[in-house]
Amino acid sequence: MAKLFDLEKEGYFYTRLQNPTNDAVAAKIAALEGGVGAVLTSSGQAANFYALFNICQAGDHFVTSNEIYGGTYNLFGVTMKKLGIECTFVSPTATEEEIQAAFRPNTKALFGETITNPGCAVLDIEKFARIAHKNGVPLIIDNTFPTPVNCRPFEWGADIVTHSTTKYMDGMATQVGGVVVDSGNFDWLAHADKFPGLCTPDESYHGLTYVKAFGKMGYTTKLVAQLMRDLGSIPAPQNSFLLNLGLQTLHLRMAQHCKNAQRVAEFLHDCPKVAWVHYSGLKDDPYYELAQKYLPNGSCGVIAFGLKGTRETAIKWMDSLEMINIVTHVADARTCVLHPASHTHRQLSDEQLREAGVAPDLIRLSVGIEDVEDILDDIRQALDKI
Repeated sequence: MAKLFDLEKEGYFYTRLQNPTNDAVAAKIAALEGGVGAVLTSSGQAANFYALFNICQAGDHFVTSNEIYGGTYNLFGVTMKKLGIECTFVSPTATEEEIQAAFRPNTKALFGETITNPGCAVLDIEKFARIAHKNGVPLIIDNTFPTPVNCRPFEWGADIVTHSTTKYMDGMATQVGGVVVDSGNFDWLAHADKFPGLCTPDESYHGLTYVKAFGKMGYTTKLVAQLMRDLGSIPAPQNSFLLNLGLQTLHLRMAQHCKNAQRVAEFLHDCPKVAWVHYSGLKDDPYYELAQKYLPNGSCGVIAFGLKGTRETAIKWMDSLEMINIVTHVADARTCVLHPASHTHRQLSDEQLREAGVAPDLIRLSVGIEDVEDILDDIRQALDKI
């Protein structure tokens, strides 16, 4: 038992630190992403927090794309600031020089989303990786929407990947969870002055130095042994069991989500009542070329669009839906719809909404795996009522 507590031996002695069900599912996700190790968390928000807090402390700074999920935007811009960790938001479409200008001597990471929630923009991962590595920091990518079935960011230069496993990985909304996956590729010791938590002795473990003692597993070992030990955002093993059931059909579901979403996006694109559509599978979408590069097998089932009219027009259309569900959830087997400016992003100001790529009229439609004609019929009958 003493050796277990001193990290000198592997074994199961307390679920907050290790659990066989959690570890088996984490290992499966690490394999899907092509990483060396992974840690499950109690939510996607916890995953993003831990991914950064594992290498940042009070007085540090990181740079992030401003086109990210509203909850993540608030976590980075408000809550982490209270912990003494500041971030600078940059446009993902800015030039490398403009993004470089956001870096400081105390910058510890660069963050972005593969496909943004809810704007459906596609990140230029290689560009972000070049900038991060030029500054001696890791690139952290939230890969929730495409999942490793459609994109593996490590192959494009990312160092750490996060997911909200609540979404496509689960697929049925049976559990809330997250995961942090490490590629094992970032050389922490080459930038030891930037990352003392990984590269200098941890007195709470008798002077153990994580990357020296555990090599490529140093980052994930520290995340568990230090952050999970003290903060405890673990998933219940039953949640991991449910997540594992979802993973078994992930490759089948993602193909159907993409097939259905392409049909729906094309319908909306040609509909006279629709003002605009963002879906990277459309050839005139501004992110089509990036999607062809990073997501050649399809992106995901999420579409962003706006209706001609006012905010009330969008609300009336949503209220007229019969099969499609109005819920906060996204990336589910069921088709779901949300008005982010009124719901998930309502804590943001109009300026922040614009910075996050969320227009007031934006409707986030998460196309499910039902018969696509049923989905289209529901969209049509609701459009006939506006």
